[in-house]
Amino acid sequence: MDVPMLLREKLTVLHAATVNQPIRPDLAYGPIETIIHNIDKGLCSSGYRSIVACSGDSRVFGEHYVTIDKSIGDYWSPDSPEKSRLMNMHLSNTLHRASMGDIDIIHTHDAKTVEFMYDSVFRMNVPIVMTLHISAKDSSLGRVCRRWRNPPLSLPMVYCVAISEYQKRQYNDIVNVEDVVYHGIDVEGFPVKEKPDKGSYLFTIGRITRDKGQDKAIAIAKKTGSKLIIAGCVQNKPADREFFAGLKNSIDLSAEVGKRPVDNDYYVRVIKPLLDCDKQIIYIGNISSEHNKHWYRHARATLFPIQWEEPFGLVMIESMACGTPVIASNRGAVPEIMVDGKTGFVVNTVNAMIEAVGRIDNIDPRECRRYVQNHFSITIMADKYSELYQQIINNHKISDSCSRLSTDYLSKPSPPWKDSHIGNHA
Repeated sequence: MDVPMLLREKLTVLHAATVNQPIRPDLAYGPIETIIHNIDKGLCSSGYRSIVACSGDSRVFGEHYVTIDKSIGDYWSPDSPEKSRLMNMHLSNTLHRASMGDIDIIHTHDAKTVEFMYDSVFRMNVPIVMTLHISAKDSSLGRVCRRWRNPPLSLPMVYCVAISEYQKRQYNDIVNVEDVVYHGIDVEGFPVKEKPDKGSYLFTIGRITRDKGQDKAIAIAKKTGSKLIIAGCVQNKPADREFFAGLKNSIDLSAEVGKRPVDNDYYVRVIKPLLDCDKQIIYIGNISSEHNKHWYRHARATLFPIQWEEPFGLVMIESMACGTPVIASNRGAVPEIMVDGKTGFVVNTVNAMIEAVGRIDNIDPRECRRYVQNHFSITIMADKYSELYQQIINNHKISDSCSRLSTDYLSKPSPPWKDSHIGNHA
């Protein structure tokens, strides 16, 4: 039976942020940090008290609780004594903020944070919401979630939230996941085109790695005679460095545009000269969110030729927000994020992607923008999380009330007549 919602109240949410990168909106690469920033902004806009425990070089909308002076700097780096020291300091200071007695919900984004905080937070009786960002096969949840199982009949203290229905299914054998909340972006912050950019370039952006399929994007560009702009970072992983080294033979020009200022003349100063040159495959390096909005907007289409089971894919909704359709591999959560034939094309092979390039100008940019606005905005994401927070708090309040009533009742001696009455019907 559904329990009716108690009176709604504005809750205080503590975000236990990641510290590989600062929490801010203008990162070159930081998908998890971007989402933490967007949740914080959405909750603040809804009147919630949002506290973000993060590095001092972050920029948040709510209350900024500084745990370490600066973020670690590399999104991926091997463990080192200094990194471990900073992580422990961050988690210890986050736990200290959680213990001050004014927190209703703790929102985390990785299993290590929950593992570090769980025993202390359990004693505080503060529920934890954890957004699952990575694929199930890469998660450490299977190793640590046994500690999160409470005694029978009690409510859980950790609530895992998937970012797609596909991801939810992947975690079924590891941990109980009931809720899905799609990522949301600040749609109004993305410039939008009014009509297709026929004859313009193809664009692909993301971490340079075999899973993201930049080699497939190059093959598509060469087969269709299209100019291709590649953007993204190369992490310090042997496999990624090897993959990028193999791509270099196919890249005609490398132009680091990330340091060029973004202003009203950005297209004329930066984009157009590269489009006018005679080079076909151009790598522009790792660019900030402000840069990539312009590259999305002026592209004919964004290629998303992933070679793995992507649990979401921010690239797709960012591109569509600019009115630029996406041609994507039919893997992972892609069919949930895209509408085949309306916001781009979802296909199964590279040959189908090549064929889709010829049809991409039939996609209405306004439909792409409208779809993101109606399904993947910051407001929608924040509303979904706030509904979940409220439901968790209400359930815990009801559980606590029932527990107190039960304890009060059992602590009082039963009258002899009542014991006898019950016995007569046993």
